[in-house]
Amino acid sequence: MCLSSGMGGMRCELKVEVKRKEVVAAVLPLQEHWLPLSNLDLLLPALDVGVFFCYKKPPTSMTMPMPMPMACTMMMMTTKAAGSHHHEFASMVNVLKKSLAQALVPYYLFAGELVPNSAGEPELLCNNRGVDFIEAYADVDLCHIDLHNPDATVEGKLVPDKHSGVFSVQATELRCGGIVVGCKFDHRIADAYSTNMFLVAWSEIARLKSTSLIPCLRRSLLNPTRPLRYDPSIDDMYVPLSKLPPPPPAEDVDDDDDLMISRIYYVTAKDIEWLQSQASSSPNQAAEKNKQARVL
Repeated sequence: MCLSSGMGGMRCELKVEVKRKEVVAAVLPLQEHWLPLSNLDLLLPALDVGVFFCYKKPPTSMTMPMPMPMACTMMMMTTKAAGSHHHEFASMVNVLKKSLAQALVPYYLFAGELVPNSAGEPELLCNNRGVDFIEAYADVDLCHIDLHNPDATVEGKLVPDKHSGVFSVQATELRCGGIVVGCKFDHRIADAYSTNMFLVAWSEIARLKSTSLIPCLRRSLLNPTRPLRYDPSIDDMYVPLSKLPPPPPAEDVDDDDDLMISRIYYVTAKDIEWLQSQASSSPNQAAEKNKQARVL
């Protein structure tokens, strides 16, 4: 349902209907084993991070490009000729689930779950528990989703809440025929860089390509010490909450000093390629490229 806003535009009350839930496990069996968390992950609180990708309706009977913007990749999904959006959506979801089951073979930790060990500390149980995969429908067009305020319009609606496991996925069909793929992962298992490696591998498998990045899962390099020991210098890096000064009274806070600015940036693949070339060049080469970029 679309409601008129005070600025003469349109905003939509986003309602999402869950159609189906299932668990997607790795296509090959896995010998059950445990992986410890690093000391830093044991210190930090549990944190789930969400990411979502929006795609327009693909042309019928053509391959559907699904870019993973963090890595500038293209996930190509073949859709068959169909007389309805739903048939196309079902075909795309089928590719997503099959390629996900294959990607979970080398990236099997995303199919595990966090459970307490004998010392009460969380550890990753690699048991191929699988990934919760949700199929949903939202009666809204892609162009009417308020992406400027994703916490209100996307979180918990197009990006799923993670109730179990360490990774969850939701594919949402839109009224216009577009699709939103939302993912939620446990930050204790993988940071943004590592999760992006997994998303790139998933997209490559969906395009029937071999994976370009193979993960290193030698967690023994980060085994926590027992009993837990740390260098005294760590004390200088963190401050206990009890030592922080109390916040000022609400009546003393100026509203103008407590503003949060939200911005959306459009970054093309060419821009990211240029940034990557700058980061991988020597200082002299980077300076010369920067000079050429300014001339152009």
